[in-house]
Amino acid sequence: MTLPIARTTLLLASLAALAATPAFAEIGRVKSSSGVANVERGTDKLPAATGQELLAGDWLETGKDGRISLTFVDNTRFAVGPDSRIALSKFEYNPTTQKGSFIARVERGTIAVVTGRITKTRCDDMPGQCGMQVETPDGDVDARGTRFIITVRK
Repeated sequence: MTLPIARTTLLLASLAALAATPAFAEIGRVKSSSGVANVERGTDKLPAATGQELLAGDWLETGKDGRISLTFVDNTRFAVGPDSRIALSKFEYNPTTQKGSFIARVERGTIAVVTGRITKTRCDDMPGQCGMQVETPDGDVDARGTRFIITVRK
């Protein structure tokens, strides 16, 4: 049985769209962790383990002796300090164009950041939707290719 060309084209286009959808795509990995360190995904609280994949929407939480080092697919690197709670709110990245958007939110604690390729390209055609932003209770930081440390005390 042969499908008509229009149906076949529609089917192939739908499959391509599904394959390109980054809904649950890996955005990075845990490089190392020590002490009490967890990745919260929905209702699951997973101990942060070397090699563990990260997804957009994950929360990083460390205890008083905890630390987590992360590397993202665009080569952004995070070092999360003790007693921290950080959301990986949004991560969309196109490795071909090296453009995308990364939003992290620091509720408490310390994060050291070395930005990756996501911040190194011009984003004139995507204002507000490109680059890296770190949200804190007191304000936001728009990163455009740099290294920085943020501490939020509660």
